Amino acid sequence: MTMPDRRLLLVHAHPDDETIGTGAVMAKYVTEGVQVTLVTCTLGEEGEVLVPDLQHLAADQDDSLGEHRIGELADAMAILGVSDHRFLGGAGKYRDSGMMGVPSNDRDDCFWRADLLTAACDLVQVIREVRPQVVVTYDDFGGYGHPDHIQAHRVTHYAVALAESPSFRPDLGAAWSVSKVYWTAFPRSVIREGIMTLREVDSDNEFAAMDPDDLPFACDDELITTAVDATEFLDTKMTALAAHKTQVTVDGGFFALSNNLGSQAMGTEYFRLVRGTPVPDTREGRETDLFAGIGE
Repeated sequence: MTMPDRRLLLVHAHPDDETIGTGAVMAKYVTEGVQVTLVTCTLGEEGEVLVPDLQHLAADQDDSLGEHRIGELADAMAILGVSDHRFLGGAGKYRDSGMMGVPSNDRDDCFWRADLLTAACDLVQVIREVRPQVVVTYDDFGGYGHPDHIQAHRVTHYAVALAESPSFRPDLGAAWSVSKVYWTAFPRSVIREGIMTLREVDSDNEFAAMDPDDLPFACDDELITTAVDATEFLDTKMTALAAHKTQVTVDGGFFALSNNLGSQAMGTEYFRLVRGTPVPDTREGRETDLFAGIGE
């Protein structure tokens, strides 16, 4: 079977992370015929349940949230058009670690404590099978310091390096070298504008009180190499985000912030190129395509 000319692999920590940071880009590239593969590292078992009738799923009650979120992720991917979505090593191999410093970090089965080589080998197998030119994951701080995001960063970079070595585990497939690796990014200037607008229209919103200059997930604008305009798919992204019902409420909260950030932040998605050569094509010196320069 002939492989698509362009292949994109995204590595995210929990269900819903993929839609928040890269949902519009995923939908855009699917419609362009790109093979889009999502690897999610955990089931998100430690997430906060926002639906009252589903509170019993929480980790401190039935502890069945992870299984439920498998269905939410499948629904979201159907909306985005992504048919190839997998869990690292299989569903449930690595458990959600929870936020940094909480007791769930100490569980032997949590992703934060996973053996790095073992987890990387699980991803090497995917890389060698899919053979992506482009890989997307988080920065070394995991965006905002979540242990699973940091671990996803580590595993992804280790796997990319191991996958290109012909002598490493040939049983996992033929060696493959990834051309470009990106980290997701949220521009500080865009977040600042969204918060300021939110303060004017909904001052009681929890996000309105945030200091835009003191947010761990905000990326300084000069570090951002790539801005992909996928505003055509903003509605698709927000519909997919709503499919993660246990994690996202459509009334206020993140959705209110999203509405005030608008298409610039939510429909245009931003990245930092950390492997490969940037091919800027805008006056700001940024790329507008994750595949820029590949095959040219």
